[in-house]
Amino acid sequence: MIRNGVLNVYKEAGFTSHDVVAKLRGICGQKKIGHTGTLDPDAVGVLPVCLGNATKLCDLLAGETKEYEAVLLLGKTTDTQDLSGTVLEERPVTADEKEAKEAVLSFLGEYDQIPPMYSALKVNGKKLYELARAGREVERRPRRVQIRSLEILRMELPEIAFRVECSKGTYIRTLCDDIGRKLGCGGAMKSLKRTRVGRFEAGQAHTLGELETLSGEGRLDEVLIPVEELFSELPRLVVRPEWERLVRNGNELFAEQVSGPDQAAARQDGIPEVSEDRAAASADAGQFRVCGPDGVFYGIYAFCPDRGEKGSYRPVKMFLT
Repeated sequence: MIRNGVLNVYKEAGFTSHDVVAKLRGICGQKKIGHTGTLDPDAVGVLPVCLGNATKLCDLLAGETKEYEAVLLLGKTTDTQDLSGTVLEERPVTADEKEAKEAVLSFLGEYDQIPPMYSALKVNGKKLYELARAGREVERRPRRVQIRSLEILRMELPEIAFRVECSKGTYIRTLCDDIGRKLGCGGAMKSLKRTRVGRFEAGQAHTLGELETLSGEGRLDEVLIPVEELFSELPRLVVRPEWERLVRNGNELFAEQVSGPDQAAARQDGIPEVSEDRAAASADAGQFRVCGPDGVFYGIYAFCPDRGEKGSYRPVKMFLT
């Protein structure tokens, strides 16, 4: 049985993201599985994993806003920017709580962050961590990242615990290092927990052990999130039965070939209704979920007002099985 959907996995310490995928291939009994962004082995927390045709979502989910809870230890600088690495320098922490708070909060907003050498980014085809392990350091271009929210949870110097919401590509290890540099004493990340990736939260995540138990009980599908559910904010269009072959082939659909969902079913499923004036509704919504007459989800379509009498819908991303 091939499953299609997303599992909200709680990655425990000691596992790489690759380890999680390998373990899930055994638990789920299928090969087509992919994760949505790496977590360091020592880090814990949310790691959405895509199964079957949901692997087409990996890039999309990797770009979602992420939230973390981290602990920064001031006074130490390491080669990995966390406590798993070799200590390069130790300095006394002379800043008081007010100065430390100001330094942390000064990173709120956008700033140019230099990716760490111990990362999976590639330079000239080589992963940076491979070069770092070989004792080589190469120049890295700064990348603009966005710190969308930053809250200090606890301050017991030399430790600072904080919660951060950030954009794709932000390294919390590097943020800790940058805060330490700003205070002049250095700093390294002591611990990291990813609490949210987009709509996926730690409170609803399941450990590998829990997933293995559910699988053994034949209940894994209870926690598998269908692909269509991830686009629940989009109105749903249903292809008329005589035109279903078009959507099966990923073809363009004209307005007269689709209809809004049955209103009773829409109320029951919580699906936004689509008015008969589909062109006007489409102009507002932009994109739609498109399903077959039997309710099978096929993909995301975008409205094109310049095609046909009432416009047409063109495929953006298909999830054919």
